Amino acid sequence: MNPATEPAATATAAVPAASTETLPMAKALNRALRDAMTENDRLICLGEDIGALGGVFRITEHLQRDFGPQRVIDTPLAESGFIGAAIGLAMRGYRPVCEVQFDGFVYPGFDQITSQLAKMPARTGGRVRLPVVIRIPYGGHIGAVEHHQESPEAYFAHTGGLRVIAPSTPNDAYWMLRQAIECDDPVIFMEPKGRYWPKGEVDFTAPAGGMDTARVARIGTDATLIGWGAQTSMNLQAAQLAQEEGRSLEVIDVRGLSPVDWQPLVDSVNKTGRAIVAQEAPGHVSLGSEIAAQLTERCFFSLEAPVMRVAAYDVPFPPARLERHYLPDVDRILDTVDRAFAY
Repeated sequence: MNPATEPAATATAAVPAASTETLPMAKALNRALRDAMTENDRLICLGEDIGALGGVFRITEHLQRDFGPQRVIDTPLAESGFIGAAIGLAMRGYRPVCEVQFDGFVYPGFDQITSQLAKMPARTGGRVRLPVVIRIPYGGHIGAVEHHQESPEAYFAHTGGLRVIAPSTPNDAYWMLRQAIECDDPVIFMEPKGRYWPKGEVDFTAPAGGMDTARVARIGTDATLIGWGAQTSMNLQAAQLAQEEGRSLEVIDVRGLSPVDWQPLVDSVNKTGRAIVAQEAPGHVSLGSEIAAQLTERCFFSLEAPVMRVAAYDVPFPPARLERHYLPDVDRILDTVDRAFAY
């Protein structure tokens, strides 16, 4: 079993009475869990305060009321415990979905994820499949303290045997979670908490591609902005401001962080000749670093400038009052675009 080469599953949800709704991402995720639990009675949710409270961000609101405490399980404050339990449940034919309260809380369960969940299918020659989804609210823009606003996606993208995905819109959140639940591979589902509440249209009729396919979020001709999660929204804002200054920036939403769907990125950079990768995570040895390296190799003869990166600084996440200086904003993105055009 190799998630980097095998195609991801595609969800086949029954179409609700209303084919489209305008929802915030948090509600779209709740709807995805509800629809999946309705269709599959072997889907079980585990996590801290996900039952009566409905989770810190209310993603599991009312699910325990409607499906019972045997399927929506409030666990002790022990990530290693409930992720380990999820692995055992998956071995017995269930499809567990774990909620980690905040990005920085995932590390007590890191060994279970990287040493067991990621490795066991390969260790058994594919005889044991572990369809476990680990939901991780990640990233900044909520004014919180350390351990509550981090971006640990590179740890998991570096680990063979895991799929790592990150939606940026309510529509993608709904369908990508549905697809992650139906996938037979372990999936790390990174939820940009800074995008939980802005609303967007959710089309329940069909998914917009596979859960780990990249999409063109805005068409442009002069340079390519690449990002994922909440950074995609920031990139779109930067592209709009650049348009007012006469520059046409194409925005790519990566969505699948491991494996990466390279072709849309390569096609865009070959067209524009310039690429800027923006991320909320620190830049050193990051996913942005790998994307920059790959695009340099794959698009070398099309590039008019080096592939540029915009990232958070290589220090621990600062106090909330310094967040706006730490995370890449529109000004830093556009400054990097200017540097790309200076070549």
